[in-house]
Amino acid sequence: MLTEEGRAKINLTLRVIGRRVDGYHDLESVVAFADCVDRLTLDPGPELSLATTGPQAEACGETLDNLVLKAANLLAECIPDLKLGAFTLEKVLPVAAGIGGGSADAAAALRLLARLNGLALDDARLRDVALKTGADVPVCLASRACDMTGVGDGLMPLSLPKLPLVLVNPRVPVATREVFSALGLRNGELLVGATDVLESPSWPDGGASVGDWIEALAVVPNDLEAPAMRIQPVIGEVLSALRARDGALLARMSGSGASCFAIFAEGSKAHAASDAIRRDHPAWWVHAGVLS
Repeated sequence: MLTEEGRAKINLTLRVIGRRVDGYHDLESVVAFADCVDRLTLDPGPELSLATTGPQAEACGETLDNLVLKAANLLAECIPDLKLGAFTLEKVLPVAAGIGGGSADAAAALRLLARLNGLALDDARLRDVALKTGADVPVCLASRACDMTGVGDGLMPLSLPKLPLVLVNPRVPVATREVFSALGLRNGELLVGATDVLESPSWPDGGASVGDWIEALAVVPNDLEAPAMRIQPVIGEVLSALRARDGALLARMSGSGASCFAIFAEGSKAHAASDAIRRDHPAWWVHAGVLS
């Protein structure tokens, strides 16, 4: 039995550069990963299958549509005689939440199949399948902080210090497609001009402090935050709750929502904030931990 973790993906920034003529959106995003995870196991065998357990299992939808199976089937198409087996997914992360839970699960599946079949993680076939599975799967494959560009195919590693955070989801799903539609870009339309790209901040080097990173991140927003709030106004309530907590240095939405995060100066303040938010909003999903 092989096991991998699918870590929650957090978009610390998210700029929409524009919409390409093929309809896809070019992005630039500083991505990091939290210590809340789904767990995926693989029991090697002749048949490919998937079973889901855990508190969010019912929200996963039809098993045949799960990205774990999509990734496995795509890899099997390009690698003859690929060894497969029975996957079991313990689903902990909220679904359709802007933290890449499904993508993290698919990436975990690819890592498991790579281990089972003796493939290196930098195998070009693995990277190609990750991108075909979904735009966030390549960055989740390595699950390390990076600057992600294009349609998820450009990845530049970053040296990020450990950042105490609180992650909150109001248990309201938000469809990524709807948020991008609400952004209202036509095919071939740019949202960020050439001057903006040239003047974009450079990210701190290795050894930079939390304060250095907060200063750099604060300059670049999440362009999907406003359209997502028009679809689900509760996102504004979540952000207000995070910003009101003592020690919160930066709070914003992750991905296309509805999950939001706040980075704190100290881990103790993050845990105190999570306790207060749970008390005030018992229906919300709340996690206090570390981002890296």
